[in-house]
Amino acid sequence: MYKLLATTIAIVTTFSFVIPVSAENPTHRQQLLETNQCMGCNLKGVDLQGEHLIGADLRNADLRYANLEGANLEGADLDGANLQGADLSKAFLTNATMNNANLNSVDLSYAIIFDAQVSGASMNNMNIENAMIMETGIGVGGEYSDEK
Repeated sequence: MYKLLATTIAIVTTFSFVIPVSAENPTHRQQLLETNQCMGCNLKGVDLQGEHLIGADLRNADLRYANLEGANLEGADLDGANLQGADLSKAFLTNATMNNANLNSVDLSYAIIFDAQVSGASMNNMNIENAMIMETGIGVGGEYSDEK
């Protein structure tokens, strides 16, 4: 009985001190906010809600599960970026490039997307509810290939 109690206390105590860890690299977040350039950066799970990232260079960046709600990404270069599961609701993506990007499970609800490039992007399970999408090849279910 004593062994069972001791083991239970040890397990509970161990898990009581677990601190949630963010996968993002804080240096990369700061670099992006200061220079507007973060090509290939690790920004997984980063909170960039409402940030002005106009013309940002985020090519090949890891933005999985990032919070970009309401962010201004006008003219941003997201070519090759991994945005899987990211929250881009209410984001502004006019003239952004997302060629060959992973847009699977991205929340684009209420986003404004005009004249964005998405050639070769993967777009499965996106939420585009109430999004304003014009002159952009975003659709539901699969990859897009621009034949222009």
